[in-house]
Amino acid sequence: MKVLTRTIWILSLISLFTDTASEMLYPVMPLYLESIGFSIVLIGILEGMAEATAGLSKGYFGKLSDHSGRRVPFVQLGYALSALSKPLMAAFAYPLWVFVVRTIDRLGKGLRTGARDAILSDEATPATKGKVFGFHRSMDTLGAVLGPLLALLYLQWHPGDYRMLFLIALAPGLIAIGCSLLLKDKKKAHIRSTERVSFFAFTGYWKSSPAVYRKLVSALLLFTLFNSSDVFLLLKAKDAGMTDAAVITLYIFYNLVFALAAFPLGILADKWGLKKILLAGLLLFAGVYAGMAANRNEVYVYYGLFFLYGLYAAATEGISKAWISNIADKKDTATAIGTFSGFQSICSMLASSLAGLTWFYFGAATTFIITSTVAVVSVVLLLRIPYVRSKPTV
Repeated sequence: MKVLTRTIWILSLISLFTDTASEMLYPVMPLYLESIGFSIVLIGILEGMAEATAGLSKGYFGKLSDHSGRRVPFVQLGYALSALSKPLMAAFAYPLWVFVVRTIDRLGKGLRTGARDAILSDEATPATKGKVFGFHRSMDTLGAVLGPLLALLYLQWHPGDYRMLFLIALAPGLIAIGCSLLLKDKKKAHIRSTERVSFFAFTGYWKSSPAVYRKLVSALLLFTLFNSSDVFLLLKAKDAGMTDAAVITLYIFYNLVFALAAFPLGILADKWGLKKILLAGLLLFAGVYAGMAANRNEVYVYYGLFFLYGLYAAATEGISKAWISNIADKKDTATAIGTFSGFQSICSMLASSLAGLTWFYFGAATTFIITSTVAVVSVVLLLRIPYVRSKPTV
């Protein structure tokens, strides 16, 4: 049986080009917003609202996808909204306009996430979930390497010309839209219902979901609640005296490790078990954050820590969704992943707020030690959860 099917390749290429466009703008977004008059507080509010929009909509649209029995329209519209919103960000320098466009971008992410991951799950077997999700994450993260590299190259010749960069980001976005048009829903549609789906209908899945799903997601959300934005890791490196270009290079290095390791670790996960690789990844995370707290601003140590951090990301991001998809019933796959992803986004938003407050009042070392400790607690909780290779029969 062919593991990497045509559909998996198409979805992976879509993610590659979309992430190239997004990550092209990631390093310069704060700089651009400040250049048009956004304060740090306003930037924080903007990103908080954006993440809340993405988080809540992931659960809703995942439920809607399962409810309608369709996947592809959600994927196509989701990627289209994200691609077209990027050049619109630079069209007008008005805060309200920027808020609206940024919300549209995140709404696109919410639209596509559950349906896309459900397609990946349907294209795989329980024995190949790690490889399929790992390959997709690898291609997606490759965009996080190419994007910042293109941004650095452009700004080297056109420093401060952020608006044009937003327009350039439209190109890979359009390629992603073109690739999405090659997708087709399989003829064997899920059972459709004529009932309307309320915005918070996905929360009802929590009660009806398998007990092992609730245990797994609870442990992962506890971890996420203290896993703050990567910006804090980059800020620690910046405080060590690294230049802006060096910090961006460090970020590219991390994503390169992530991209190269995700597929091989996915293959190992299929052989050794998704649970073992996920736990190993979380232990790596705990070690990285403990190292961040202990490091006395040695630059070479940061490269070692970011190397391990890339391995952690490769061992957890796709693997956690693969494990969840093995637990949920096939007809609820998008709802299960969408619900998890939605709550995960909300917890990530809270995590960054908690980390910022802890850093301000108690210092960076305390922030990293607390996060490392919670990661170990999450590992202990996950050890008690039985590993299921295939979906339970109903």
